[in-house]
Amino acid sequence: MAKKFALIGAAGYIAPRHMKAIKDVGGELVAALDPHDSVGVLDGFFPNCEFFTEFERFERFMDPYHNGGKCPADYLVVCSPNYLHDAHIRFGLRIGIHVICEKPLTINIHNLTPLLDLEKKSVGNIYPILQCRLHPKVQELKQYGRRYMDESGRPLQIAITYNTPRGPWYLQSWKGEDKQSGGVLVNIGIHMLDLMCWAFGEYARQYVVESSPLNIAGHIDFKEARVSYDLNLRSKFDIQYEKKIDINQGEFVIDLTEGFQDLHTQMYENILKGEGFSAESAAPAIALASDIREGLNHGM
Repeated sequence: MAKKFALIGAAGYIAPRHMKAIKDVGGELVAALDPHDSVGVLDGFFPNCEFFTEFERFERFMDPYHNGGKCPADYLVVCSPNYLHDAHIRFGLRIGIHVICEKPLTINIHNLTPLLDLEKKSVGNIYPILQCRLHPKVQELKQYGRRYMDESGRPLQIAITYNTPRGPWYLQSWKGEDKQSGGVLVNIGIHMLDLMCWAFGEYARQYVVESSPLNIAGHIDFKEARVSYDLNLRSKFDIQYEKKIDINQGEFVIDLTEGFQDLHTQMYENILKGEGFSAESAAPAIALASDIREGLNHGM
C-alpha cells in the first residue's frame, strides 16, 4: 500500500527533490504547507495535493481527531527554514507519524536532546536527510582513511572547498540571518561537517581562521584526518565555483558537483525499509557546528 506524505516548506529550494523522491518510491503527497503560494511545482508531481498557506489550517487537516483517529499521512517531510525544523519535527511526532527532515535537525545542539527525548515517547521516528553519506566515493573515503592511518601512521590531509556564489538576495533572506539559518557554517557546511564526523569520529580540536556572513574557513583535527575547510558565498566576481574534497593533495578527490543531486530517492527507499539514518547519528555534526559557532560568538 502506497505511503502517504505531507510536506512543510513546499516553496523552498530543496522541496522539489523531496517531491521527486516521494513519487519515485510510489508514495502520495496528500498535503503541503508554505506561507508563500509560488508552488506550481506541485502540479508536476502531485496535482491533487491539498495546499495550505496557514499552519492552523494545515494542522487541522493533519489532526487525527479530525480524521477518525488517524492522521491522513504516514510521514511528515520538513523542508522549512532551519530555525523552524525542531518545532515542525515536534508537530509530526505529536500527531503520531514519522518525520523526514532536511539538514540540520536543529541549529544548536542543546535543542536536539529534547527532540530525542520526545522521539523515545512517540510512535514515530525522526529521519534526517544525510544523503551525502550514500555517495560511493564518500563511503570509499571512510575506509580509505582507516587504511591510510594503519599503513602510514599519519592522518589524512583533507581540504574541503565549497565555493558557490550567492547574490544580494541571500543576506536579505532567512538564510542570511545567523539565528535563523546558523550562518554559512550550518546552512551550507553542515553536510561537510557530517561527512567528516561520520567518517572519522570525534574531533580533537578546531579553530576558525576567517569568518563573515558570506564565508567561513578553519581547521578541524580528527585522529585519522586533519581537515581544512573553506565555505564561501562571495559574489562570482570574487571567487570561482568549486566544490570538492581533496585528500592528500590530489591523491583522492571527491567532486561535490557529481552524483550528489540524486540521492534523495535512495534516502527515501532506505527510510521506507526501516534503514534510514537515526536522529542520534546527526548529533556529532550539530555539536561540532555549535562548538564552532560558540567560539565565534565569544570572539575566539
